[in-house]
Amino acid sequence: MSGENEKPSLVYGEIKDNQNVLDLEKITIMKSAVDSEDVRMEHKIRLNQNGDDTNQTIKLYKRRWFIVLLFSSYSLCNSFQWIQYGIINNIFMRFYGVESFTIDWMSMIYMLTYIPFIFPVTWLLDKKGLRVIALVATAMNCAGTWIKVTSVRPNLFAVTMLGQFCCSLAQVFILGMPSKIASVWFGSEEVSTACSIGVFGNQLGIAIGFLVPPILVPNIEDMDQLAYHISIMFYITAGVATLLFLLVVMVFQERPELPPTQAQATARCISPEQYSYTASILRLLRNKPFLLLILTYGLNVGCFYAVGTLLNRMIIEHYPGEELNAGRIGLTIIIAGMVGSLICGIWLDRTKTYKQTTLTVYLMSFVGMLVYAFTLSLGHLWVVFLTAGALGFFMTGYLPLGFEFGVELTYPECEGTSSGLLNCSAQVFGIMFTICQGKIIDNYGTLAGNIFLCVFLFIGSVLTGLKSKFTNMTIDPKLGPLDTKGCTFDKKMFLTLNYTADFQMIKELMIS
Repeated sequence: MSGENEKPSLVYGEIKDNQNVLDLEKITIMKSAVDSEDVRMEHKIRLNQNGDDTNQTIKLYKRRWFIVLLFSSYSLCNSFQWIQYGIINNIFMRFYGVESFTIDWMSMIYMLTYIPFIFPVTWLLDKKGLRVIALVATAMNCAGTWIKVTSVRPNLFAVTMLGQFCCSLAQVFILGMPSKIASVWFGSEEVSTACSIGVFGNQLGIAIGFLVPPILVPNIEDMDQLAYHISIMFYITAGVATLLFLLVVMVFQERPELPPTQAQATARCISPEQYSYTASILRLLRNKPFLLLILTYGLNVGCFYAVGTLLNRMIIEHYPGEELNAGRIGLTIIIAGMVGSLICGIWLDRTKTYKQTTLTVYLMSFVGMLVYAFTLSLGHLWVVFLTAGALGFFMTGYLPLGFEFGVELTYPECEGTSSGLLNCSAQVFGIMFTICQGKIIDNYGTLAGNIFLCVFLFIGSVLTGLKSKFTNMTIDPKLGPLDTKGCTFDKKMFLTLNYTADFQMIKELMIS
């Protein structure tokens, strides 16, 4: 270690140069007590003299694509209902005889429900796995849609709110799953793309939620005809939700027979008794880079929730009678965002440049919001479509970036736990921003309301740009059974690591 050109060792191995580990300095970790093959520990990663894992077989199954597409489909059905009231806010106000702020809560209930329920649901995901969570999610979503079918009368607003609450509860079982499905079913070169597909369904559902309700429920004076159109929308949603529930019951699988990566092979060795959900939460809350991501992710996605919820009010104020175009503008935001999500997912799989990509997308979200704010009132709908599309490409495209960056920052913690904390932050800021922006729009107009969001996007951009230490530990067969994106263990030695102690110790030493 005395020579300037020598590479430092990690358990007598070496740290390879890697442009993605920006803050990793030269370190030396000396670890003793590895005297024989009989060393015993909880979570074994045993390397033979060729650096291969002799105990694990990995395989990719074609059905992995069906699993992620099925998840994406029922996520779509659920997220459609998030905005189906808000995008025709003025119509539901008149039908149920309630105020605009009350209809806003039909969207905000999705955010409010998430906050208290995310922690027990994440615990359930860790303990019971993907299939149980998928069954509960689709069952709750299906029940909510049929409750809404019974609520199509002006005096039954409480019933339609109950149905929306059931759907919002289903959402809690959905939002944290993309990264979990990606890691359990997909190879190391596919996880970002798979996660993007999972988020893609959620975004497509919101897009359809912007587009379809203004088409199915026109702004007509006859209350009986209006009730008929609303019931048609609710029946279609209930039929789709029922079909998806039946598909999940019949074909959704917990996990593949053989793991897709060596990391998953190792994770399967972890018994439930060895994993502490509370300890995992506490470790995440001591992870400073992840705490910074929780804050910045919440600011960005919270702004998106506010824009989506209040879009009808903003468009109608400047373009009266344009409910249909308000939905089309929302559709433009989401479609552009879906393109951005897929491009970002593919880019991350190729480059692994998480921090740089996240910062770039965040800055462009701020710029897009600024341009949208100052062009909304110009009187040209085509300009609004253009600026809204640019805003959506970056702001909505940020969603899978945050998920995957969170997984990278928190490995080897459970993906569902990190995703849940990120989403919880987004819901909190979403409620705050929606209420505050709504009040600002009522009192000072849409420009002031949008500038309010710009301020927080700027703050988020600055925080994202702050220097934060970042490392990731993965298992990649190409580099050896245990790799730290540039750090490989000596292939001439047997090594066993304790997942809850030694593994975490090494990780902490690397980022210190």
